[in-house]
Amino acid sequence: MLRLPTSTPAAAKTGAAEAVIAELGLGACADTMVGNGVSGGERKRVSIGHEMLVNPSLLILDEPTSGLDSTAAVRLVSTISALARKGRTVVMSVHQPSSRLYRTFDSLLLLAEGSCVYHGPGGDALEYFASLGFAPGLHVNPTDFMVDLANGFAQEEYSDSAAADVGSVKRLLISSYNRVLAPKVKAAINVADHAGDGAHQQQEPPSFTSWTYQFRTLLLRSLKQRRHETFTSLRIFQVIAAAVVVGAMWWQLAPLGVDDRKGLLFIVPIFWGYFASLNAVFEFPQDRPVLARERASGMYALSSYFMSRMVGDLPMQLALPTAFTVIVYLMAGLNPAPSAFALTLAVILSYVLVAEGLGLAVGAVMIVDAKRASTFVTVIMLAYIISGGFYVQHVPGFMVWAKYTSFTYYCYRLLIAVQYSGHLKRLLPSEDMDGEASTGMCIIALLAMFFGYRLLAFLALRHIRT
Repeated sequence: MLRLPTSTPAAAKTGAAEAVIAELGLGACADTMVGNGVSGGERKRVSIGHEMLVNPSLLILDEPTSGLDSTAAVRLVSTISALARKGRTVVMSVHQPSSRLYRTFDSLLLLAEGSCVYHGPGGDALEYFASLGFAPGLHVNPTDFMVDLANGFAQEEYSDSAAADVGSVKRLLISSYNRVLAPKVKAAINVADHAGDGAHQQQEPPSFTSWTYQFRTLLLRSLKQRRHETFTSLRIFQVIAAAVVVGAMWWQLAPLGVDDRKGLLFIVPIFWGYFASLNAVFEFPQDRPVLARERASGMYALSSYFMSRMVGDLPMQLALPTAFTVIVYLMAGLNPAPSAFALTLAVILSYVLVAEGLGLAVGAVMIVDAKRASTFVTVIMLAYIISGGFYVQHVPGFMVWAKYTSFTYYCYRLLIAVQYSGHLKRLLPSEDMDGEASTGMCIIALLAMFFGYRLLAFLALRHIRT
């Protein structure tokens, strides 16, 4: 939907996609999500089909057969060959092709350290090298033979007068190419250039899709992909089991048990701080290859991708924390006022989004090394928890900055303010109130961190190479 311009009707886009699916023989897996039950050969053809949607006259493929067995490689190259027969030019590099693959090549370019040693019809290559005194044995793969020559390795079975060293073989091949083949190649290029003069027509520049269309399409894709990642049985069990354990440990707390309630109000940010940030830190590193490729092809703007991810993550990031909060709140018997429950839920959900923003920012900055990014997030969360106001009430003066940069601290203060509002406020000891951040300051700090972390993530993503 994003590869074709907005002016193209939706039915025409669907028809173009179905035509490419039929042309590449992907009908059997058309409704299968890539990554679930799609073979390596089918995945390669999906990548090719992705580019064919715009009906290019030239396809450049980098080792499309790598990682495939010989049968799958032959089937893929046969499909590519059929595309070439229909008027497209296909240029591809191959790694250790079989003899069957070699026979499908119309034109062959063989390089040795950046210098040409052969360029011409694939079927004439062996005859050319035989004229230089190099011929493969009966049971030698032609491509293995040519790779040996390109590396300057001429076995005795290739020639009775094999070159004495690697350098002399390469010099012989390069000089022979410059003397025999290079003039023919230049002449063919000149003929093609003269034949093409005046044949090129001014094409209309491609029209790009609008930002809103990109956002809507990417949002739908994000929702389809993320729901399978977020609502897995293991993750749901993890959250529900943690909620039941926490609720059982703090079962039906009385308001007079201030210390116990404070422990509960602090354990919730600990759990969701780690959970949300460590899950979010891997998002952009996992998306990096697809994001770089799709942006390089001009499919969408980075801002539309980023906003679609942020909006699409909201319902899935907030569903499990909501279930957790409801279970813990009812089991622990916290403030029964409906307004207190609504505010507690709002504070926890806001905290989850801020913790997620931290993971996104670190993952975007350290996008090439997800393991290092997760370690960094763990260290940051540990520092935030220690300075969160529960374990250490009297923070040393030179470490006060850590306290006021900890979103765990602001969440903890808001939860205390909500649970001990009104007449319950008198139950709090004076040290819990003196010198602490006000409610307004906590809200402003969380809002600033919510937007600040995401802005940092967006700026870091702008530096991804496309």
